Amino acid sequence: MQIEDRVRQLVEEKIADRDDLFIVRIKMQGNGILEILLDGDQGIAIEDCAKVSRHVGFHLEEENAIEQAYRLEVSSPGIDSPLLLDRQYQKNIGRSVRVKTNDGAKREGKLLAATSTTVTLEESVKEKGKKATLVEVEIPVEQIKETKVLISFK
Repeated sequence: MQIEDRVRQLVEEKIADRDDLFIVRIKMQGNGILEILLDGDQGIAIEDCAKVSRHVGFHLEEENAIEQAYRLEVSSPGIDSPLLLDRQYQKNIGRSVRVKTNDGAKREGKLLAATSTTVTLEESVKEKGKKATLVEVEIPVEQIKETKVLISFK
């Protein structure tokens, strides 16, 4: 069993009673950092990360699951992290996002909807000499390279 698979089992055990929390990514990096990214439908508290860290750390030590020295990091994705899961898209409906497509194009707008196959944005389109109009644009998920939430300080 890969170490990421065992860690996923341990995290799922710990958050089984919390329907609002979910795993974004688990990755054992080459530099010895075992990264666990968690999120929640309403965000995630540092206490939740600490509980998962203690649970996973305890079991990995008990099982001597990792031979070399490692550092366990449990956190939520950073504000500049791309959206990776459908559930993250759902959580961010109504927020402004930037979508980079596989052909290099960038689209910005309000995230209106997201399904397993498409993401719908409300873009502001400005034609020369006219007022900007709002247009709904559907982008197929397979054409999306990366989506990030835009931070507004207004």
